[in-house]
Amino acid sequence: MNKDLRELCKDIRCDIMTCIGHLGVGHIGGCLSVVELLAVLYFEEMNIDPANPKMKGRDRFVCSKGHAGPAVYATLSNRGYFGKEELLTLNQGGTHLPSHCDMNLTTGIDMTTGSLGQGFSCAVGVALGSKLAKDGATIYALIGDGESQEGQIWEAGMFAASKKLSNLIAFTDYNKLQIDDTVAKVNDIAPLADKWKAFGWNVIDVADGNDVDQVSAAVKQAKLNRVTDKPTMVILNTRKGCGVKWIEDLGAGNHNTNISEEQAAAAIREIRGED
Repeated sequence: MNKDLRELCKDIRCDIMTCIGHLGVGHIGGCLSVVELLAVLYFEEMNIDPANPKMKGRDRFVCSKGHAGPAVYATLSNRGYFGKEELLTLNQGGTHLPSHCDMNLTTGIDMTTGSLGQGFSCAVGVALGSKLAKDGATIYALIGDGESQEGQIWEAGMFAASKKLSNLIAFTDYNKLQIDDTVAKVNDIAPLADKWKAFGWNVIDVADGNDVDQVSAAVKQAKLNRVTDKPTMVILNTRKGCGVKWIEDLGAGNHNTNISEEQAAAAIREIRGED
């Protein structure tokens, strides 16, 4: 058990609830499902320096599933890129924290994303540039399972394999829900691992993508795969809304949800184990 990371995940979840609760509405489900991944990457694996966010040769993270922007902001704040008071400006006039990540506004964001599918193409481009520059960086990208219905995802995946981008590690947040219904009912992407293997990628399937130990082990294995000539896809079987029962219970209804400050406070108590 990695106790420190588990406590950090609680901090990140609480900050997500605080900023979305303050705003009153947000993509809460898909933010809560990716917390363990962000904690592992930003606090355990990535070669980054909050004091030098443009450091040459740094590892980069691209959040192609743009709805998870608030989760990235909460993580960056905990990592020291900016103060937590900024979280309360989420998606408001004059903010540095728009709903979807913007590299021109937010310290620590490496790529502007939001239009589903495009961020992944950008991540592939960043990985190609890093390979050509021989800077030694690892490029990480996060895509959604609903987002994986976009043709652009598969075009980018095919190109990455063709260019042997072993410096690219991608993650699918496979929570199996999207805005209208289950992914299976809308446009099923299963068998997902087989598809990525067919596209020429190494594939790691994580049974519980909300378990920091399993996620940590998968990222370490993916980094070892850099000796191959293939990019790696890590499929994270997650729970949308993980950490707050009533949000999980909303199912597809938690994609974009109204959250009062009172509800956020109750959720924080649940996350902290105070109820």
